[in-house]
Amino acid sequence: MEGKNAKSPDAIDLRMVAKKLIAHKKLFFKVLPIVFVVSCLFIISFPRYYYSDTKLAPEMENSAAGGALSSIASSFGFDLGDMQTSDAITPLLYPDLLEDNGFVARILAVQVQSRDGEIKANYHDYLKTYQKKAWWFIPIKWIQSLLPKKTDQGGNPNQYDPYYLSRKENGVLMKARKNIKIDIDKRTGVISIGVKAQDPLVCKTLTDSIKDLLQVFITEYRTNKARTDFDYYKGLVEDAKREYEKARRVYGGTADANTRVALRSVELKMEDMENDMQLKFNTYTTLNSQLQAAKAKVQERTPAFTVIKGAAVPVKPAGPKRMIFVLIMLILATLATGAYILLKDDSQSVIVSSQE
Repeated sequence: MEGKNAKSPDAIDLRMVAKKLIAHKKLFFKVLPIVFVVSCLFIISFPRYYYSDTKLAPEMENSAAGGALSSIASSFGFDLGDMQTSDAITPLLYPDLLEDNGFVARILAVQVQSRDGEIKANYHDYLKTYQKKAWWFIPIKWIQSLLPKKTDQGGNPNQYDPYYLSRKENGVLMKARKNIKIDIDKRTGVISIGVKAQDPLVCKTLTDSIKDLLQVFITEYRTNKARTDFDYYKGLVEDAKREYEKARRVYGGTADANTRVALRSVELKMEDMENDMQLKFNTYTTLNSQLQAAKAKVQERTPAFTVIKGAAVPVKPAGPKRMIFVLIMLILATLATGAYILLKDDSQSVIVSSQE
């Protein structure tokens, strides 16, 4: 029978493994304290950072037909939420704003202040000057200063251009992107904004500022067409008003000059001027009505925002997780030491053949 002739897999004698490890317990007593001290010195060198977040729910523009269609589609398991809005930029694209240098440049211009009040600067200078680093960056920076400096090409020396940056300025933008997170819940449409910083008050200030900048962007985008129409009708109304006032002055002056004149030609001329004045008045009133409608459209398109969770000054640091890091390093050191002992003392001695 194949079942009888088949070889059973070898098994590991756990008692033999335990004996070998206990026999070399002095090695563990040497390795683990060293790993503990080195791990502590390593992780303590990294500066603590804090994390603050806020949640924002913008008003969504859904048409009545779209809402009915969504209700029908949802009964069949389809989600048409992203198709209901008439905007070219859907809320799902808001997190991609961090890819735009212009939007990040607005964030870098935000004024921040540390909790102890010693640092007062914009976020750009905060990232460039006031960041704490691990101790080994000091000798690295000293060594770099001795090496030939590379030409930092790019950038406009006369004016800051977020789309034409030098290597150093681009590095500042990359740091800002790493510290900022914008996510959106596809199901609820809630926008989450999170910021990581080395100071808790800076963390909270940036979170609120980014929320305000995002609200401004959404509002400007949603009302862009309506504001353009409003400005257009406003110009037309101003022109129509000037034309009407001009026609009224001419008509009034002509009427005063011909008060006692009873000529038919003068009467016809006055009728034409009166008709022209009335026509321009009608144009003015019609355009003014359209201007008020465009103004109402701007207000209608302006979205309302609901802050579900406000940003707070964090009490405890978010990282690095020092105790977890040290614990992981001790576990890895224990496993590595155990493997070293078993391989050094011939690992075959702990494997027992289970053939029958």
